[in-house]
Amino acid sequence: MSEIKTLEIPKWGLSMEEGTVAQWLIEEGTSFKKGDEICEIETTKIVNVLEAPFDGTLRQILAHAGDTLPVGGLIAICAEADVSDTEIQNFAQNLNGTQSSNTPADAKVTTVQTPEVDQLAVANSQAQSQAIIETKAQVSKDGVEIPAALQGFKASDAFTTPHAFKLAEKHNIDLSQVTGTGRLGRISVQDLQSAVQAAGGQWAEIKRQGSSKAIKSTADDRHIAATPVARRLAQTWGINLNDCRVSGTRGRVCKEDVEAVYYREHPVSETASTASCADTPVELNSVKPIAMNAMRKAIASRLQLAKRNAPHFRLSIEVNVEALQALRQQINDTVPQLKLSINDMLIKAAAAALIKVPEVNVQYDEQKQQILQFKDADISVAVAIENGLITPIVKAANQKSLATISSTMRDLATRAKTGKLQPDEFQGGSFSISNLGMLGIKNFDAIINPPQGAIMALGRSEARAVVEHDLIVIRQMMTVTLSCDHRVIDGALGAKFLASFKQFVENPALILV
Repeated sequence: MSEIKTLEIPKWGLSMEEGTVAQWLIEEGTSFKKGDEICEIETTKIVNVLEAPFDGTLRQILAHAGDTLPVGGLIAICAEADVSDTEIQNFAQNLNGTQSSNTPADAKVTTVQTPEVDQLAVANSQAQSQAIIETKAQVSKDGVEIPAALQGFKASDAFTTPHAFKLAEKHNIDLSQVTGTGRLGRISVQDLQSAVQAAGGQWAEIKRQGSSKAIKSTADDRHIAATPVARRLAQTWGINLNDCRVSGTRGRVCKEDVEAVYYREHPVSETASTASCADTPVELNSVKPIAMNAMRKAIASRLQLAKRNAPHFRLSIEVNVEALQALRQQINDTVPQLKLSINDMLIKAAAAALIKVPEVNVQYDEQKQQILQFKDADISVAVAIENGLITPIVKAANQKSLATISSTMRDLATRAKTGKLQPDEFQGGSFSISNLGMLGIKNFDAIINPPQGAIMALGRSEARAVVEHDLIVIRQMMTVTLSCDHRVIDGALGAKFLASFKQFVENPALILV
């Protein structure tokens, strides 16, 4: 009996919602065994290798390199050689898992439950336009003529782009009568236009099918909400605000929206040759847009959420690190195979302080509004990588020796920079440390890593003049700044933790006990 199986975006970690296919490691037609590496999938934090969950042959790739799909989204179809190409094509056209009518009765299809959004997309892609009834068309004031057969907008669960949904609502278009041509049958603005034109209507706002240039709107744009800068640029460049998208605050056309239309009408090669014209600002050509990768987007989302929801307050303290440096040097000289860093010892000191002041070793469960206090100190350590920032976790650092912490950090940092961390190695943690001292930063503030309750920022160690017993002496000092979530940690508690941390750093023999 033949089987048709599928590969899908796996769920690596509780917070994973989507994945991007980074590259395929095998080609179509290649046979594989269970456990073989099939492709690399990038999440918001890591790039993991998808291992084959079964033996089979890769017959058809559905998601190519660079495609982003939700967890559970289908990326490939697998089957043995005795399954015909026709059967594979029929199965590909029925992503909801139902058997094609052309599939032989002895062919068993192994289906994978896909997210609701995929099933909706398939349903939309199968919906065909019905016979067009020639009745009076609906004409809007901006020249869009919607035939009666397409009228009747419903706020349904149609799978559309946000722009297409807004236009359908604006022009009273029945989305069930529109066939989507995007991935998984997603309806775009171009699909709306094609459906209107096929039904005998008109759409003057956007680019006509088969035309090489967009048709500019001639409707009055004085009623369009726009920022003063956007309106001034539109007048300078002769752009009708009806042709601009709306992405500014309070539903207004902003400067970037007008520039997008200008760039669309004036390709880079054309603008470069006309940069000297009085009505074309030279500085426009100096802008280089850089798309945010998945990790950068995740960092932006999480830290914006933390900054908005967590009421931050900060405490700073000066710590003498001479004894810590002396102990590190002694250990490294005594044990040549061990190369401790100052950061390794600060992690151990922080872990000891967290055990001594357990009220800081917490997470805040915002949904249940409760504090989660941990028995061990799972310390997240910020590591800068090419695509952004990641925080691998030294688990139960309070129970680990300095040597173990050192080897663990080297391993975590190496695999973090190559994207090989497992989800449980960077998700969670009860406390975070960010050290920019090696980059010459004297002191700084850090944003809390939710749902943790605090993060400690470590500056560089430097010689400073301090007063001891009424005498000015030179000591190796470090500025430590603790950022706390005031919902779970108060000022006195944060100060108590810093005092404990200072004690362990300035008396490092205590962390060896």
